[in-house]
Parts: sequence; structure tokens; C-alpha cells
Amino acid sequence: MGHARRRVVRRVTRLTAVAGLLLGGAMVAQAAMASEPPDASAARGTAGPAGASGTSGADLVARLGTSRTAGSWIGSDGRPVVAVTDERTAAEVRRAGAEAKIVRHSMNELKAATAALRAAPRVAGTAWTMDYRANRVTVEGDSTVSAADWARMTEVADRIGGFVRMEHTAGAFTTRLNGAQPILSTDGRCSAGFNVTDGRTDFILTAGHCGPTGSLWFADGQGDRQLGRTVAGSFPGGDFSLVRYDSGSAGRGADVVAIGGGNGVRITGAGDPAVGQRVFRSGSTSGLRDGEVTGLDATVNYPEGTVTGLIRTSVCAEPGDSGGPLFSEGIALGVTSGGSGDCTRGGTTFFQPVTKALSALDVRLIVSDARQDTGQSAEPSAPATHSAIAPGTASPGSSAPVAGGADGTTPLSRLSDPQNVGPGLLIMGGSLIALVATRWIRAERDRKAYQRYYSATWS
Repeated sequence: MGHARRRVVRRVTRLTAVAGLLLGGAMVAQAAMASEPPDASAARGTAGPAGASGTSGADLVARLGTSRTAGSWIGSDGRPVVAVTDERTAAEVRRAGAEAKIVRHSMNELKAATAALRAAPRVAGTAWTMDYRANRVTVEGDSTVSAADWARMTEVADRIGGFVRMEHTAGAFTTRLNGAQPILSTDGRCSAGFNVTDGRTDFILTAGHCGPTGSLWFADGQGDRQLGRTVAGSFPGGDFSLVRYDSGSAGRGADVVAIGGGNGVRITGAGDPAVGQRVFRSGSTSGLRDGEVTGLDATVNYPEGTVTGLIRTSVCAEPGDSGGPLFSEGIALGVTSGGSGDCTRGGTTFFQPVTKALSALDVRLIVSDARQDTGQSAEPSAPATHSAIAPGTASPGSSAPVAGGADGTTPLSRLSDPQNVGPGLLIMGGSLIALVATRWIRAERDRKAYQRYYSATWS
């Protein structure tokens, strides 16, 4: 009788874990959480930063120089548009097959404006971005900025020139920590971004504000399954960090980003986005969301410190989405930093560029092995800017199932296994009830902790 009871307990544990996988929606398919052996990494590819190629707007800007150009973006037809300061440069752009727009201020002037803003006294709750399409620098102030601070910043903008625009924005610029799975520490909860490797050990790339070096991360709320430890990162300044897997390996499915419903997207490379590009973000609080890149090289003055070089987007995000992946057409672009608003009213979200993080940390992205489908090399072939794709037609990337455990089975197949049906139905029902109760208690506890944290932050 004791032996049978132990078997029931083991089955309850397994079924609870499976239900948690189905309901939790982990951001990166990490079979390492299911104790897959380290040698599983041999079947996948790796890639470092992959830049845009061909006649992309970024290439033209780099070739023509910052004194004659003022950025580029993707037009509604998918063609690159380059801002230029004179007709001669415009003719060169047109000969290269791109569209030219003549503007008044060069990239050098826009950068000088942002440098002047950065040199002024720091005001938490403000952000600025170079708006290539409008040929100006836009300064935003959230609801926490006082009238006196806003007046001082307006004086700085007036001294720079009329191409600096001051705008108020609803809500507050905050990092998106707390409130959701899949990775948990004593500092809060975040979403895993992308799996990366240095060739010997695998890591999770996530946001730097999620926790300082030395933070322990767990795959469950009870702290029974230690996932890894933060070993490097940057915040403020940048917003990225590395969590080293305790097992040393991310396991099977390390190249897949989950987007909900047991579905995922295969990641085939890393690159830099373009203004106007349609992008997708997956987060453990708000799931898969899409929007547009509205600016690059953005600066945000969070309450905790200033972060520079960020991607500005119209994608929404909520607390708990921090560190989650930004991607398009299977290309990794960034990890979620912070922003304002939510996914009910909409808002602005900023992302740490993946390429800068990979370079600073000296790691490579773990990508899908193309040989599985084509027999060819695993090297990524799609440029990140996708200048040949109209923004409205872009997609997250090729679909893939989210990996299950080390035995190769998926959570759904394990639930539907005839050996687990029969007497397991009653156990599963009880497990689900217990799981829902546990999640409610945990959510209530985190909600109160979240309120205490931000009350202290904004006091």
C-alpha cells in the first residue's frame, strides 16, 4: 500500500509540473529545466551578430556618412528610405535603389542635440529619441516629472534649436520587473530572453535590471529547482545580463522562443532593426504582441538610472515582461527593458539591442540548425532589417513546437498518454485545483510586493 501511495505522489508531482508548463507560458523553450544532459547542445547552431546586407538604409547611411545623412527607415512598400541633406546625395541614394528624403538637419546635428541633453542635469521619468522620419529629437516626460524639472529641460531644448520637440506622455517610464514567470529570484520575476553560449557553457540573456551579478534564479516559485546564477551584466548604462545554467546547457529547444499555446518561433540569427520595421515581443505576462520600431539609440532616465542606446517601439509591455525577446522573421533584435503604459491602453516600450549585448558579453546566440530542414549550413541568411518586406506583412518567423522534457515528449502527449488517463484523471483534477490555488496565492503575494516596491520607488 505504501508503494502504491508513493507512485501516486510521484504522478501528482509529474502532472502538476506538466500543468504548470501548459499554463505558465515560458519564454524560452528550455529543456535544461527538465534536466537534459549537457551534450544536447551538439545538435543546434550558434550565431553572433548579423548585420544588414545589400542596399539597406543602414548600409547607405554608413557609406554616405553622417554629415550628409540623417538616418533611415522602412517605407510602407518595404523599400528603405534615407534622409539626406542635399540633392547630390539624394541622387546617389536613388541610384542604389532606395528612396531619398531631403531634410534640414544631419545626423551629426541630431547627435549633438542628444549629447547636450545628456550633459544637462538628469531628470528621472524622461526619455529622448532621434526621430529620423520627422528629422528631429523628441523628448518625452512622463507623469512623474515636476513642472520645475520640465521647465528646465525645455530651456535646454530651446537652446539647442527648434528641431528638439518636447512631449508629455501618459503613465511612467519604469522597468518591467515582477509579476510573472518563468524565471524567479529574490529580486523579483523576469522573462527569459534568448539562449546564448560562449562555446563551453550556455546562458540565458535577459535584462540587466532583473538582478545584479550573483543573483540566484529558480524555475519554480518554491525555490526547489535552481536554474542558474547571474554572472555578468550592465545596468544602468546598458540593460542586459547573463544567467549561467547550473547544468551548463540550455538543452533541446534552446533555439525556440515561445509565443503561447505551446507554439514557438525558431531563432535563426541576430541583427539590428530599422525604424518602421514591424516587430514582435513575447513576454510571460502579456504574451505575444506586435508593433513598430519608432526610434533607435534612445535614452531613458529610469528612477534606478539612465540607460542609453535602446530601441524605441510601439509594442506594449507590462511588469514581468522584462528581459523577454524582441524579434522579427526569426531574427533576434532585443530584450525588453522598460517603458510606459500597458497592453490595455497601449504604450511605449524600450529594448536593449541584442547585438550590443552579445558583443559586450562575448557570447553568441544559439540559433536553429538549418540542416534539420534543408541539409545546408546552420548559418543565418535573413538580414535583420528585412528591407524587402513591407512592414505590414512581416511575421514573427517560422513556427516550431515548444520542447518538453528530456525524453522528447511534449506536455500534451504526456497528458494524453493512456497510462496516465484512468486513475490519473482524479489526480490531475486535484493537481489543477491545487495549482490554480497556488498561482492565486503567489499572484496576490507578488501584487502586494509590487505595490510596496513602487510605493518606495516613487515616494
